[in-house]
Amino acid sequence: MSRSRESGILLPLPALPSRYGIGDMGPEALKFADFLKDAAQRVWQVLPLTPIDGGCGNSPYSPTSAFAGNPLLISPEALAASGLLSEDDLSAAPLFDEGRVDYDRVRDFKGPLLRKAWRNFKRTNSRSEYERFFADNRHWLEGYSFFAALKENRDGQPWYEWPEGLKFRRHEALHRTWVEMADEIEFHRFVQFLFASQMAALRSRLSELEIKLVGDVPVYVTRDCADIWIHPHLFDLDETLAPVSVAGVPPDYFSATGQLWGNPLYNWDTMLAEDFRWWMERLRHLLTLFDRVRIDHFRGLVGYWALPADAKTAEIGCWRSVPHESFFETLRRNFPALPFWAENLGVLTPEIEALRRDLGLPGMLVLHFAFGDPSHNPYAPHNHEPVNVVYTGTHDNNTSLGWFEEDASSQDIANLSLYLGHEVTRHTAAREMVRMAMSSVAETAVVPMQDHLGLSSSGRINVPSTPGGNWTWRMESGQAGDRLAARLRALTELYGRAPAPKNHG
Repeated sequence: MSRSRESGILLPLPALPSRYGIGDMGPEALKFADFLKDAAQRVWQVLPLTPIDGGCGNSPYSPTSAFAGNPLLISPEALAASGLLSEDDLSAAPLFDEGRVDYDRVRDFKGPLLRKAWRNFKRTNSRSEYERFFADNRHWLEGYSFFAALKENRDGQPWYEWPEGLKFRRHEALHRTWVEMADEIEFHRFVQFLFASQMAALRSRLSELEIKLVGDVPVYVTRDCADIWIHPHLFDLDETLAPVSVAGVPPDYFSATGQLWGNPLYNWDTMLAEDFRWWMERLRHLLTLFDRVRIDHFRGLVGYWALPADAKTAEIGCWRSVPHESFFETLRRNFPALPFWAENLGVLTPEIEALRRDLGLPGMLVLHFAFGDPSHNPYAPHNHEPVNVVYTGTHDNNTSLGWFEEDASSQDIANLSLYLGHEVTRHTAAREMVRMAMSSVAETAVVPMQDHLGLSSSGRINVPSTPGGNWTWRMESGQAGDRLAARLRALTELYGRAPAPKNHG
């Protein structure tokens, strides 16, 4: 059965405009949804929305929970519209940089606002939706809210440095602390309720506009994560709860020394014995937020690069196997439609690609990788296969203009011009890459917003294996305007990716 062609935009929520220092789920998200509709786009890819840690460079790929939502993405305007805050509360906002996220300043501003919303909420009698949310999500929310309250109470100290009674989750210590901190724990439940409510409103609007929301599931979580504290037996830890080995990938296009992620690895034997329950619950939860979920580092669910816990780079490690046949059998059983995309970049084997194809999961085709030697390169458009998602670049790549100016070799550029039959310059590079993505036979084309805006490397979101300065770029107000929407709509219609016209007859 043939699937329809479609296209969309990669733009993380924090990168939206906002007067409150970071993009969120409020009016600007709804406005961007309207822009997507006007531009005939049917996909919005937003990356992970889980809580982030400043100690991990605010990366959404090192989440402090596999289930919770990022409180920084809660919209103050939406809180005011619901009566939980006043306009006076919002008018006290400081001036933020319009083009960059300053996470510490955003935390300092939004934290007290959420506290005030909680105090106001406690004075209301309308708690039925809140209680229903808690009941539906208790399996992860109870433990996470306790974890978040403890971390805040201990000034952000990681759980593995807590007193032994709390670190090892001894009953007496947990019970005593739970009683002492009951209101704090409930506050963090409430914050997750706010996140879920605003997310549901955004999803509802996107559904009305027939736009699919695509999120991400990072394969790993950070060491200072609620899930590891709650379920240490699911991870490869020693008797002191320290990681035995950690995650990364060997040297590849992105880094000559590999990528040392440092995340604790899973205890896959225990995962198997529990029928991968934690993973299935995680994916089920994410599919309440998104229409599709991109599985980051898909090959890590087949085999993974294990590094010593004290490694300084990712060069010296070893490959280990996952009981993947059982895992994917369980996945099919729980999610027959398999609404997932597979990130299949980097070091792959024919077996992994065969598995992805057998599952029918779209993989990723990145044009920035296509022009070293295009003839037999799977990323070059003439070698594309339909059941895939084509990108100009990803959140880990430079922008297309940045790639052209800084990363592409002279041979890449010569091959690109030869491939297209005319000279490509810095003035045309981004649009040429966008056009190639849209013209591909791949059923889905996703383009980072920065490429539609023709931005240089100043618009780059992330440089892998660099500790700071990432995840800060923001689109400025007015950049997603009518003129761009019209241009993108024309291109989308030209290449058969626009929604089919409604038949009213």
